[in-house]
Amino acid sequence: MASAATQTPPTSWREGMSSDNIKGLVLALSSSFFIGASFIIKKKGLKKAAASGIRAGVGGYSYLYEPLWWVGMITMIVGEIANFAAYAFAPAILVTPLGALSIIISAALAHVILREKLHIFGILGCVLCVVGSVTIVLHAPQEREIESVSEVWDLAMEPAFLLYAALVITAAFILIFYFIPQYGQTHIMVYIGVCSLVGSLSVMSVKALGIALKLTFSGMNQLIYPQTWAFTLVVITCILTQMNYLNKALDTFNTAVVSPIYYVMFTSLTILASVIMFKDWDRQSPTQVVTEMCGFVTILSGTFLLHKTKDMVDGLSTSLSMRHSNSKHSEEDGQIDVEGIPLRRQESLR
Repeated sequence: MASAATQTPPTSWREGMSSDNIKGLVLALSSSFFIGASFIIKKKGLKKAAASGIRAGVGGYSYLYEPLWWVGMITMIVGEIANFAAYAFAPAILVTPLGALSIIISAALAHVILREKLHIFGILGCVLCVVGSVTIVLHAPQEREIESVSEVWDLAMEPAFLLYAALVITAAFILIFYFIPQYGQTHIMVYIGVCSLVGSLSVMSVKALGIALKLTFSGMNQLIYPQTWAFTLVVITCILTQMNYLNKALDTFNTAVVSPIYYVMFTSLTILASVIMFKDWDRQSPTQVVTEMCGFVTILSGTFLLHKTKDMVDGLSTSLSMRHSNSKHSEEDGQIDVEGIPLRRQESLR
């Protein structure tokens, strides 16, 4: 009987998580609150800067002189520091999906503060994103035991990850030098694509740097290794690139749409990079992997719903006003409107 009891699997998700994973979970949750709020504060700053200078969306940098934008930037930095610490304790598959909470916060604040209305299907899209994220979190693997930053460097130098990094850098350069000049102002995926591609590399470097600092604070100095400083240089370069193109996306497109799409692309590419570099799925059963994939499908469904219905609020309001006008004229002419709500032309939804 005692033997059978010792073989009983954990009865709750907390019993199946290590203390490091729980620390990473708490840090990631707090990070999402700060980052979600920072989107709205920065957007307000960008709007104020655009009123007196050149908009960021067309290449201007007047927002650098706007105090409100810096408040948003500081808020985001606080969130990123918490996120940075989370990656030092938990795997990317656990930490990254929790960014879904920042979607809900930024969408709610955008609705209240920026008056950027979110349709009911947009709300459903946010819910789907969160459900998919929770599914992934509950089946996340334990953190890999790493004893030196040199070990992380060896993982980064393996052929599979080098191939991934080369593809990411090539795709980012193509987007920056070919697609952004032509489609940056009309296609939301161009700016967000650069942020997400570069972001997946920055997270791997952030995780390596976080591990190095954690080991250093525990008594094993990692600052003497050149690999630590190489990862630091990659982090700085990637974050500056992300900040630049995320500002352009926020200034050009609706915040309630930028946040979830950026989240899904960034999360998907980051987890892919983590699976390749840290081999997270090697420590999981096929059932866990399949469940995580189902979580991805749920997140992608929510994002697709958000993207396809982003103009529906305006469409419905236009249709309702047209119906009211038509009904009024019909009543005046003694006629009955039997068509209902008129359909907008497909071109107006694009």
